[in-house]
Amino acid sequence: MAIPDYQSIMLPFLKFASDKEEHSKQETVDNLSKYFKLTEQELKELLPSGRQQIFDNRVGWARTYLKKSALIKSTRRGYYVITNRGLEVLKNNPDKIDVNFLEQFPEFKEFRALKREKEEEKTSEADQTSTPEEIFETSYFKLKESLANELLQLIKSSDPALFEKTVIELLVKMGYGGSRKDAGEAIGKTGDEGIDGIIKEDKLGLDIIYVQAKRWENTVSRPEIQKFAGALQGQRAKKGIFITTSDFTKEAQEYTSKIDIKIVLIDGKTLAQLMIDNNVAVYPVSSYEIKKIDSDYFAEE
Repeated sequence: MAIPDYQSIMLPFLKFASDKEEHSKQETVDNLSKYFKLTEQELKELLPSGRQQIFDNRVGWARTYLKKSALIKSTRRGYYVITNRGLEVLKNNPDKIDVNFLEQFPEFKEFRALKREKEEEKTSEADQTSTPEEIFETSYFKLKESLANELLQLIKSSDPALFEKTVIELLVKMGYGGSRKDAGEAIGKTGDEGIDGIIKEDKLGLDIIYVQAKRWENTVSRPEIQKFAGALQGQRAKKGIFITTSDFTKEAQEYTSKIDIKIVLIDGKTLAQLMIDNNVAVYPVSSYEIKKIDSDYFAEE
């Protein structure tokens, strides 16, 4: 089955705690994963940031909401136990426990009042099923994807000289090409709406990388990569980067995995994402830090 949303987890969570024993979060995750019959693959699914499992995150928020409603309480770091209120709730045999159900408890209403302003109370369906981290990260990646698409369109419509400058700046910011002056002298010799050249792999020039970049609309096929591989052999180079504003065929990608020469393929979407990650042609407008409680700070000596 699909990974349940955090509200669907609340009732099974509270039922698991009904034995009145002390439980850890990991113990709860393990039990609930069996209850929902989740597969190993589903348990490994990550949030967009790739830093936390989705199911772990949702169990954590179910625990937070139950705790804010005084249905469970912390006993020590990482452990909790059901409260008398929690037991009373289960005696009434509710069909489900969700945000609307928890609104009956003053502690939870106070928590919600602090969490967001009154005008934001009308939430979308996504807000009702997703945890705050999921909403935040999904919104962030949507904004990033939109920016990348806009950036790629501007690259495709820009002057060839600007495309050359962009690739040089990106490679230097990623740590290649030595200085910007070195990279600028080594790249940009063909003038065919693309650039070709040799750059240093590192600032000391211990190795070199052959670069080919094409501002194309058509998909790059295997013959083009074979031609590039031949050029590398002619230069006695072992590494190459092929950059395009379009994309690569499946055959082209498979070809690079079968040859001895190391060729990295960077398509238009990847190029735009790398530009964003390295602040090329973009600048930060806002930044946010997500913080968590340091439990060690409150631990007894």
